[in-house]
Amino acid sequence: MKRVFRVLFLGVALFVMSGVANAQVKIAHVNTAEVLDAMPEKAKAEKSLENYYGELQKQLETMAKEYQTKLQDYEANQATMSNLVKQSKEKEIVDLQTRIQQFQVNAEEEFAGKRAELLKPMLDKIQNAINAVGKEKGYTYILDLATGAAVYVGDSAVDCTKDVKAKLGIK
Repeated sequence: MKRVFRVLFLGVALFVMSGVANAQVKIAHVNTAEVLDAMPEKAKAEKSLENYYGELQKQLETMAKEYQTKLQDYEANQATMSNLVKQSKEKEIVDLQTRIQQFQVNAEEEFAGKRAELLKPMLDKIQNAINAVGKEKGYTYILDLATGAAVYVGDSAVDCTKDVKAKLGIK
């Protein structure tokens, strides 16, 4: 809801600016999330991600089982272990726990990277279609309802960044 208000505010601000500049401004909006969900190749990407996630999950489960086994063995036999063996087993268990935690962090990063890699061609395709529609229809701006950002800025758009900087005394 907050995004919709931001988009509407941006749209109204652009409309007001256009009246001041006496320029013809055409504003449209698109919901890129809806477009992405409707793309047939998204189902294939989701299936690939699901399989990749399953592989990571299996590896994590294997490591967790190993940890449980070592911990149970240590707890069952610690009374009969020498201090040196106890310390060695404790270090082994702590090291395994650290590896599991690091694996989880790395797996999350790799999963996010894989997701971005699979979605990039679709997002590029959507952006190219937005650019084409913007040019064909003569839009000055196309706002994305999914992100609240301008995803297309036409040739007739006015950039007032320099004016705002000057007003603030920034070079």
